[in-house]
Amino acid sequence: MDPITTLANQLGEHLQRVGAQVSTAESCTGGGIAEAITRIAGSSAWFEAGYVTYSNAQKTRQLGVPEQLFGQVGAVSQEVVEAMVRGAQAASGARFAVAVSGVAGPGGGSPAKPVGTVWLAWGDGSRVVSTRRQFDGDREAVRRQAVIAALEGLLQLAPR
Repeated sequence: MDPITTLANQLGEHLQRVGAQVSTAESCTGGGIAEAITRIAGSSAWFEAGYVTYSNAQKTRQLGVPEQLFGQVGAVSQEVVEAMVRGAQAASGARFAVAVSGVAGPGGGSPAKPVGTVWLAWGDGSRVVSTRRQFDGDREAVRRQAVIAALEGLLQLAPR
């Protein structure tokens, strides 16, 4: 079985055990996390909603990310992914959420945020944790690694 499908299946088992739902707020993964989750039969019992907010305007409109953050720290930042994860929780009512924003490439990188830079955030109720990762490879590889990291982080956050 594909590692992504295995992780999504494990996540579903954990969330069903505790009777909780998850939502996703995605930028550079373009819905890949939600797609992985919904591969699992019965995921409607634990997957609440997915938000693909590729533009900054949609991050603000759908998830309530403060517009001024983009000018202050940029879309690929801790502050933005933490606001995205809180927004996904608030909009969906899900206990758990994951958010991702990054530079998948091949263009768009900068010295401060080179291609492969991805910020991820996870929420469990009022608790939010986030991390910056630097992935290698082409666009597809960066996106795949971000999906895996997102699912792994949810598994670490979700009660066992």
